[in-house]
Amino acid sequence: MPVELRKRKAPPPPPAPVKKQATKATKAAAKAKAQVENAASKAAEIASNAAEVTTETATAAAQAAAEAVANGAAKAATALAGNPKVGDLIDLDNFGGEVETNDGTKTSLKKLVEESKAGVVLFTYPKASTPGCTRQVCLFRDSYTALSSATGLSIYGLSSDSPKANTTFKEKQKLPYPLLCDPSYALIGAIGLKKAPKGTTRGVFVVDKSGKVLAAEPGGPEATVKVVQRVVSEMGEEGKIGKEEAEEVVKEEGEK
Repeated sequence: MPVELRKRKAPPPPPAPVKKQATKATKAAAKAKAQVENAASKAAEIASNAAEVTTETATAAAQAAAEAVANGAAKAATALAGNPKVGDLIDLDNFGGEVETNDGTKTSLKKLVEESKAGVVLFTYPKASTPGCTRQVCLFRDSYTALSSATGLSIYGLSSDSPKANTTFKEKQKLPYPLLCDPSYALIGAIGLKKAPKGTTRGVFVVDKSGKVLAAEPGGPEATVKVVQRVVSEMGEEGKIGKEEAEEVVKEEGEK
């Protein structure tokens, strides 16, 4: 009798893969990661801005230090040279350091001389808005046109007062000339009118376009004005002689 062969059953198909569903923990982890990345980005931005601020601060500090060194060098050079006297030819490049006008403009004696027509008059006073100083600035105010227009000299008051104090002084007394502020006494000391250990001696200093000292002396309110009047008179006489000599040369050339 023939043997009956049985067919083997086919193995069942493998189960379909189950899709993983994001758990709460997974979502929380993703959110935390995003927050960390955002925080890191902000931290980097803050660090970058801080670096820029630090660089700017360092640059400003370096500039301030350079100015301090320059003023210190100017003071040292002046100390070595001694106080200038009438007839001396001073080096304007390194004389007196930097000062400030009452309106806040940085300047120096060299710049003031360059901007003038014939030279600069500096009269010093101890303290703005005090009786003696008020008398002095008003005397220069009343003589301003006669002293400046005849020769082209530029007139400036000079003290260690602040720009605010000098501006109030200038406006109240209606002064037609600027007031210079020298709290470090760099220029005041350079022209020989610093009072030891700290303070300003009332006086006057006049220098022409070439750097030649025409006047340098202490004095009271009236005396300082008289010194400048004398300088103006002398400059006027020199100008008159020079004009006469030139006219004589032209006359001689014409006769030839």
